Amino acid sequence: MPNYEINELVKEESWRMFRIIGELVEGFDTLTGIEPAVTIYGSARLSPNDPMYAKTEDIAYRLGNLGFSIFTGGGPGVMEAANKGALRSNSTSVGLNIDIPQEQTLNQYTNVSIQFHHFFVRKVMLVKYASAFICMPGGLGTLDELTEVLTLIQTKKIKPFPVVLVGSNYWKGFLDWLKDSVLKRGAISPEDLDLLRVCDEPEEIIDIVQNWHTNHEVTGKHAV
Repeated sequence: MPNYEINELVKEESWRMFRIIGELVEGFDTLTGIEPAVTIYGSARLSPNDPMYAKTEDIAYRLGNLGFSIFTGGGPGVMEAANKGALRSNSTSVGLNIDIPQEQTLNQYTNVSIQFHHFFVRKVMLVKYASAFICMPGGLGTLDELTEVLTLIQTKKIKPFPVVLVGSNYWKGFLDWLKDSVLKRGAISPEDLDLLRVCDEPEEIIDIVQNWHTNHEVTGKHAV
């Protein structure tokens, strides 16, 4: 490769570093002080006609009424439903949108929003300010976010908070695989499974989040 092309690549990498720093600074400046908050993950492909959309909106609405800000990835589907419920409760409704090839449009139900280019910076912000993580049914993105949160708790990089899987039927196959394949092979420990809670009813989810927050009030921010 010619020297001038190498130099251009080095320059591009240097500027990328500054863009990453810029996204982190914008996130910290915008979101600091928004706690307590709950991050809600789930599929962008969920239809507004799906019963899970209404359930997501209801969960976010109830949490908002209790004083929790709601964080989502800012897109459609589950994210839209959660932001809609938060906005309806007059709480802070945060949408952390991402630039992807299939353009994701920020939903209309946020009153605080940031646009990210780098997935990992966005994930830092989704985790850093949360007192609980609620995973509605979702696909690869939801699994990515879920397993990263579990890894951060498992390795004590963040304080342990409730990680709630909503929809026992939906998550059954995943949990069976963890127990029957991953655990039996010794790839995880039995206590790792205790990091997850499975719920179907909004009332149970709200109780878990509220009780944890009351009994383990956060005195500092996550280290991520």
